[in-house]
Amino acid sequence: MPLSASSSAPSPPPFGLGHDSGVAVLDKASLLLSVLEDGPASVSRIVCVTGLTRPTAHRLALALQRLRLVTRDARGRFLLGPRLSEMAVVEHGDRMLGLAGSVLTGLRDRTGASARLYRRCEDRLLCVAGAETSSNVAETVPVGTAFPMRSGPVAQVLLAWEEPDVLYRGLVGARFTATVLAGVRRRGWAQSSGERNGGPAALTAPVRGPGGRVVAALCLSGPVGLLTEEPAREFGSAVIDAALRLGEASDT
Repeated sequence: MPLSASSSAPSPPPFGLGHDSGVAVLDKASLLLSVLEDGPASVSRIVCVTGLTRPTAHRLALALQRLRLVTRDARGRFLLGPRLSEMAVVEHGDRMLGLAGSVLTGLRDRTGASARLYRRCEDRLLCVAGAETSSNVAETVPVGTAFPMRSGPVAQVLLAWEEPDVLYRGLVGARFTATVLAGVRRRGWAQSSGERNGGPAALTAPVRGPGGRVVAALCLSGPVGLLTEEPAREFGSAVIDAALRLGEASDT
């Protein structure tokens, strides 16, 4: 008997999210990765967006995790993995990312705080490299993690030097103002003491490529007891020096 219009049969997957290669398993993997481009997602979220069955989505996610194309955050959600950034270094000769590991590790060892490098991907900021001080998953930011550009010093640095039309679009829904961004441009960095939300203190400086264009943001992050309520006062020169080293290597 044919299914009626009210049947609970699943709708076909929205293949517009990925690319139709003609190889079913690759198309499904592409669908899954497309969902993760918008940030961390649970299996339930992947199933909802792609139309894949739950066993298929879970099996694919675990397979991609073994290949390091996907990783997991502290809440068990899947997100883009470190191998994607590593492949970008090889494929595109990204000298900045190639140098980031040693620069961030040196900054971490010098300060005792976590050091991370972020890039802007449309309306999100993406962690592309990091040197962590803790093995506690809840305190780390895995490479490939994406965040909305609505708050925090990293978002402020990545937006502050944009063209006016891009800047003002980025302010829609943001928790900071044009005045705050003007202050970031004037100082040359952004910081957060972590007082308001009990989070870590952070200091972020721009990484500049050819022509002085901001291509990334270097962030030093740690507990207020380590970085103090004014992290720029004690660690500003170290962070700016590291950002300059990465900028000199940038070929973007």
